[in-house]
Amino acid sequence: MQSPIKIFSGKNSIYIAEKIAASYGIKLGKTAFEKFSDGEFQPSYEETVRGNYVFIVQSTFMPTDNLFELLLMIDAARRASAYKVVAVIPYFGFARQDRKDKPRVSIGAKMVANLLSAAGVDRVITMDLHADQIQGFFDVPVDHLYASALFVPYIRSLNLDNMVVASPDMGGTKRANSYAKFLKTPMVISHKSREKANIIGEMKVIGDVKGKNVIIMDDMIDTAGTITKAAEIMKRKGALSIRAFATHPVLSGPAYARLRDSVLTEVVVTDSIPLKEECEKIKVVSVADLFADVIDKIYNYQSISSNFIV
Repeated sequence: MQSPIKIFSGKNSIYIAEKIAASYGIKLGKTAFEKFSDGEFQPSYEETVRGNYVFIVQSTFMPTDNLFELLLMIDAARRASAYKVVAVIPYFGFARQDRKDKPRVSIGAKMVANLLSAAGVDRVITMDLHADQIQGFFDVPVDHLYASALFVPYIRSLNLDNMVVASPDMGGTKRANSYAKFLKTPMVISHKSREKANIIGEMKVIGDVKGKNVIIMDDMIDTAGTITKAAEIMKRKGALSIRAFATHPVLSGPAYARLRDSVLTEVVVTDSIPLKEECEKIKVVSVADLFADVIDKIYNYQSISSNFIV
């Protein structure tokens, strides 16, 4: 007899965990969160997990508290004799620290992988890592999903003529090229230089956007400087419309103001991170059904290949 499945959530990911559990067809497991006066906190399970297949949903936006809470929940499930413990991390924080890009810096993504393994996780499910090679940092299975399963149907529903797929920087060319090949469209690239983190120096567009409907693809939008500047340059070069698609709406600092004031027609994101405020240009598509389907397939030892489009 197979071990029963239970889905739990960290404190700040209940908004998406409830949707995943509902899509799967069960109620979200009961947890409690105790906070001490000095800021220390302790999550706990308010129901048995002994012998259960435990899925813990927690995105690590505002990464430190949410990450550490996830680690504590993994440890608690393991100590409570859960059969398997799977971390469901729609947004994997610290993913931009995937290598040493200058002397005397840490590789944060590798350290997070080590911490999750040390806590006792058996498997990780995540989406659109900033760098694909982060999967190799783990010694446990990693199911790396892509928002293309959600974005491609939406893009097709727009019925746009003269469409072109764009990358906002050189690092995103592989992603943009995959979409361009699948959608059978041309591709353009924005080349930028950074003065320092979150501050763009010079930018130029490589490719023809005149008279085109542009689809900019990225894995995340942080301060929105890159996306909005690329859109502005493309508009000046004659683009008819410009839409941005990004999996993770980090949207920090001046991001919301920049998006509101930008020439972007629409910004499509997922709910891997909750929006901090309303914005008329932002449309959210939910990842809940996708994650619920993958959880079901993993639990029943089925292939998840059908969930990959691009």
